[in-house]
Amino acid sequence: MRAIILILILLVVGAIALVATGFVNVTQTQRAEVPAVAVGDNGVVVKGGEEPKFKVETGKIEVGTGKATIPVPEIRVAPGGNSAAPAQGQQPAGAQPATTDSTQR
Repeated sequence: MRAIILILILLVVGAIALVATGFVNVTQTQRAEVPAVAVGDNGVVVKGGEEPKFKVETGKIEVGTGKATIPVPEIRVAPGGNSAAPAQGQQPAGAQPATTDSTQR
C-alpha cells in the first residue's frame, strides 16, 4: 500500500514539474456546466450538464548527432627509481643474464 502511495506522489510531483517548467501547457477551452436536477412524482430527473474540455500542448525533444572535438588526455609512464634507461645491450642492475643453453634451469 505504501508503494502505491509513493508512486502516486511521484507521478503528481512529476506532473507539477512538467507544467511548472513549461514543457506541458494546459488550457481550458470549455467551461463545465452543472446539470439541472429536479425531484418530482416520477423520481429524480437530471437534465443537461457539460464536462469541461482542455487543450494540452507538449514540448518537443529532439535528439541528433553532431561533430565535436574532444581533447583526450595523454598518459606517460616514467620508470621508478633511476630514470636513466639502460643502454642497448646492457642489462639493468640485478638482472640475470639470459642463457642460450636449454639444459640449464
